Amino acid sequence: MSFDASTQTGAPAAATTKMPRESVAVIATLLVATFVVILNETIMNVALPRLMDNLNVSASTIQWLSTGFMLTMAVVIPTTGFVLQRLTTRTVFLLAMGAFCTGTALAALAPGFEVLLLARVIQAVGTATMLPLLMTTILTLVPLERRGLVMGNVTIAISVAPALGPTVSGLILQVLSWRFMFIFVLPIALLALAIGAKYLTNIGEKEVNKLDVFSVVLTMPAFGGVVYGLSRIGGQGDGGSNVPALAALVVGIVCLVAFVLRQLSPQKSGAPLLDLAAFRFRMFTVSTVLMVVAMMALFGSVILLPIYLQQVHHLESVTTGLVLLPGGLAMGLLGPVVGRLYDRIGPLPLTVSGSVLMVLCLWQFSMLAAQTPVWWIVTVYMALSAGLALLFTPAFTSGLNPLPPHLYSHGSAIMSTLQQVAGAAGTALLVSVFALATLASGEEAGIRTAFLVAAVIAVAAVVLSAMMRKEKPRTAE
Repeated sequence: MSFDASTQTGAPAAATTKMPRESVAVIATLLVATFVVILNETIMNVALPRLMDNLNVSASTIQWLSTGFMLTMAVVIPTTGFVLQRLTTRTVFLLAMGAFCTGTALAALAPGFEVLLLARVIQAVGTATMLPLLMTTILTLVPLERRGLVMGNVTIAISVAPALGPTVSGLILQVLSWRFMFIFVLPIALLALAIGAKYLTNIGEKEVNKLDVFSVVLTMPAFGGVVYGLSRIGGQGDGGSNVPALAALVVGIVCLVAFVLRQLSPQKSGAPLLDLAAFRFRMFTVSTVLMVVAMMALFGSVILLPIYLQQVHHLESVTTGLVLLPGGLAMGLLGPVVGRLYDRIGPLPLTVSGSVLMVLCLWQFSMLAAQTPVWWIVTVYMALSAGLALLFTPAFTSGLNPLPPHLYSHGSAIMSTLQQVAGAAGTALLVSVFALATLASGEEAGIRTAFLVAAVIAVAAVVLSAMMRKEKPRTAE
């Protein structure tokens, strides 16, 4: 991957200046580390049935390996804005990758379910920190005219890695024990840690802020409750009770309101844990809402397509992963291209094209049937991935660009937090729609109805995309 835009004909003169080698090394190290930790996020999905047999636990128990990971992410990410200001870049990286490597090694050696769950929680602590750290570093080191290109490279980590996860784990499980999923990831993670330890330098300046302990306490029921409630409501299509999930969701919403009021209160003790002043910048708000809408449609679709392929087309899990792989690869490969286009023409043509393409593809999926050829599914999913690539890089870049430096870490943390919540919400909504429609009219009707709802949600992205503009960064509020 390259961060040099000098080869682009007609690029602005400022963009032809190469970034310092040290800056490129820092960003490349963080990008590789982020790719590894996000790959790990989806690597477990295909393995859950195997783990149920090997660890002798039920389906409701084994799902905690995914739910526990997601809950930890939801709780830790909101704190990263404060952590990234309080600690040095190098310290945060070593702590995050150290936690991830420790969790991965523990998972590979886990004697039973309880230790494996603990290992996944430790992994999640490291994973939650890496993307905000990467975003904050890019905003600090990369000049405005180069950010689109560099953010395009970030798309490789946030789109290709999740797509590779199920495929990699499916191939491993064909011939090896589930432990090799972690044994495969561990050397790469250790290498990234070693490279970072040797070459990573500190960037920016530390801010000595007092920690608001009450805000930290509120993050657990607030973000954890909302994500857990939404994810479990989405998982109750089997006729189980929704009462615990609804209770968690209500508690989460109440605590989330309290958390927001706490951040806005001038009488609180200490600086905001998650500085919501970022929402004073119009383009940050528009871009964040656009990301939320796109993530709801994306996460729900990523859940629905495997259900359709395995239950209606009766494909094996490995084949399902291979069907979805070209879409993820397309999104990642398009990322740098979209980044270069963003630097030249701005976000508006890209986001409008991407959102329209997303709506059309989801509408096509709303007409799926048992007779739909697999090649057509691959084609439409690749087109959907292309549309999302046209959305994500401009949304990230345009949303974070206008922020002053002291809000970089908080803006990154807010976007990452809301992605988790949006993913859980999209999954909950679309899987619930699928379950209800399936009970009434069968699986094919359930899939079509759920994708139709996703297409309707995606229409909001078209409206938001039309509001996108390229703004210069601020030096003060």
